[in-house]
Amino acid sequence: MSQPLFNEFHEVSAKEWKQKIQFDLKGADYNEKLIFHSKDGISVKPFYNAEDIPESNTVSPPRSWNICERIYVADTLKSNHTALEILEKGTESLWFVIPAETLDFNILFDKIDLAKTPIYLKFEIHSEELINSLIKYLSTKDHLINLQVDIIGNLAKSGNWYYDLNKDHTILNNIFSNSKNFNSVLCVDGTLYQNSGATIPQELAYMLAHANEYLNHFEKDGNIDPTFHLQFLTATGSNYFFEIAKLRALRLLYSSLISEYNISEDCIILSQSTKRDKALYDYNVNLLRTTTQSMSAILGGANDVYNSPYDAIYHKNNEFGDRIARNQLLVLKNESYFDKVSNASDGSYYIETLTTQFAEKALEIFKEIEKGGGFLKQLKEGIIQRKISESAKKEQELFDAGKITLIGTNKFQNPEDKMSDDLELYPFLKMNPRKTLIQPILETRLAEKTEKQRLNNEK
Repeated sequence: MSQPLFNEFHEVSAKEWKQKIQFDLKGADYNEKLIFHSKDGISVKPFYNAEDIPESNTVSPPRSWNICERIYVADTLKSNHTALEILEKGTESLWFVIPAETLDFNILFDKIDLAKTPIYLKFEIHSEELINSLIKYLSTKDHLINLQVDIIGNLAKSGNWYYDLNKDHTILNNIFSNSKNFNSVLCVDGTLYQNSGATIPQELAYMLAHANEYLNHFEKDGNIDPTFHLQFLTATGSNYFFEIAKLRALRLLYSSLISEYNISEDCIILSQSTKRDKALYDYNVNLLRTTTQSMSAILGGANDVYNSPYDAIYHKNNEFGDRIARNQLLVLKNESYFDKVSNASDGSYYIETLTTQFAEKALEIFKEIEKGGGFLKQLKEGIIQRKISESAKKEQELFDAGKITLIGTNKFQNPEDKMSDDLELYPFLKMNPRKTLIQPILETRLAEKTEKQRLNNEK
């Protein structure tokens, strides 16, 4: 029988705690000394208690999460061999990136248990014929396949449609109407907004508005099945608790939005670590960054977690980097027991409060976007790009001033660290002048300017 251990202690209110803190500050200003103002517009208090938790803040995280690994399908047979090999080593879901308009699915999926293995298919092309051949191949098979069709995401990233507005939407409509048996078809790629420097409220609002463009489009045609599931592709940043709250806020916001369409409030979240804070020098610190970012994704409620290799920004895909990335997730799942509780962050005063604050701020931005004509219209007018650019500039200034720290890059540099002879990939933003319909949203890392200077000094 449990003992009433706390009966002799009276409940302490937030007001009493604050009075005690102010007394201990000996006249120093409470707000100036102890309130932290984040770049996301959140004011973080020194303590939280039950009075801070809103009654209506409820989210439904998945009961479990999968270790995901990404495979670029340059060679179909080799990709199949790689998939079978990593499934044997602990990978639980597969993420194929498909660059070609023709593909033999008999070879790609050979010996893979499609009924038990969640699979994501990301297309670098927009091909109705390819999807139709996949549908034909799967017609007699049980499967857990998720398509990642995102024409708006391609426009935002490249500045152009795949073909043109009308043709892209025609292909999209045909794919959507013929793809009822997939777990999900439409994907909102939110990694672009995080990797380009958007704040968390912006990131959430843009994903929500991005999703709403698809929902509006298909609702007009009466083409949304009640069991429809939207998929979000997210990037998890380095602020541990903020990122947990971000994913929780995403589910909360989507649940609110989807209630207007009378379809399932469940969504699928595939999360990966951000590129924004990855560094070329002292690259082993990237292991620490991706570990905490994966932890945030798991505790925030991602369905599948992909951990990018520590050397992904400068090395070609290699077995060692992939193995280390996979093992990080295996340790979290099988040795740290991150698979035992599906709602570990529920009830945390701090995380619950952050979730509500992010949702409220994102909703304000979302309403402004809708009032201004919707996400696509503001994207074409350059408003979204300008807002992200402003946020990225502020973050870059904080980094350059040393107020955002990347160990080994802008603090505790190792002068003996040399990287110029180890680059297999170009690790910086590539600027290829070309004609675009709109200004593309550009992904940039915080450390790029510093790293270019260090590389030049090596010569």
